[in-house]
Amino acid sequence: MEFCSIASGSSGNCIYAGSDHAAVLVDAGISGKRVTEGLKQIGHDLSDLSAILITHEHSDHIQGLGVLARKCHVPIYATAATIRQIKRYAAIGKIDEELFHEVRADEAFTVDDLEVEAFHISHDAADPVAYRIASGGKSVAVATDMGCFTDYTVDHLKELDAVLIEANHDVNMLQVGSYPYPLKMRILGEKGHLSNETCGALLGQILHDDMQAVFLGHLSKENNYEALAYATVCAEVTAGDNPYKAKDFRIQVAARDHASELVAV
Repeated sequence: MEFCSIASGSSGNCIYAGSDHAAVLVDAGISGKRVTEGLKQIGHDLSDLSAILITHEHSDHIQGLGVLARKCHVPIYATAATIRQIKRYAAIGKIDEELFHEVRADEAFTVDDLEVEAFHISHDAADPVAYRIASGGKSVAVATDMGCFTDYTVDHLKELDAVLIEANHDVNMLQVGSYPYPLKMRILGEKGHLSNETCGALLGQILHDDMQAVFLGHLSKENNYEALAYATVCAEVTAGDNPYKAKDFRIQVAARDHASELVAV
């Protein structure tokens, strides 16, 4: 399998996962032009896409969906509540009704030779999910926009070969920053976003000997920066109650404005 972040951050998210026979995007929160450019950087193009998986309806995850749907005419998978919200988002324009396919958390479905499973996450959206994608005995996952994690989350992220996981904010930067108080409380709440420290704690519970790549994603532009996210997550992993040190793994920050390294697992 191949796995790559085309863009990941508070301003837009789009992740690529593919096998020899199929390819999907997880979210389409950047422009169609940027998706096209990102795919080109990793040796692919829009014609390679088999489907688009949507985690939830916030604009940084769907703002490019209309353009891509009209260009590619590929199936769009999302929960029923998310589909209803997408249809109400006028800015993305008209999308053919036949392209929408409803998914249910914890019920696997297939896209060609990819087996996909959505699972619940805690976020302030209609019915948000993360995705685990497998093919040929390999598996990857995209798990962002979580205010907290539970044993259920950990169970769905075990035994992966690669993962993109949220490291949204530094708590101190957020607390002293310019955001209004209600927004700060939303981000810090159980339906908000994972901090760098909490990301590290979650990562410490899912690392295993065969984990080949970790991307830290969905960084806040205002309340985080790459070096801080990387250092904090690595420190949490190394100091945590697990047998590993961060240096044992290939951990990198997913870029906000260009495609990250394409990982083959």
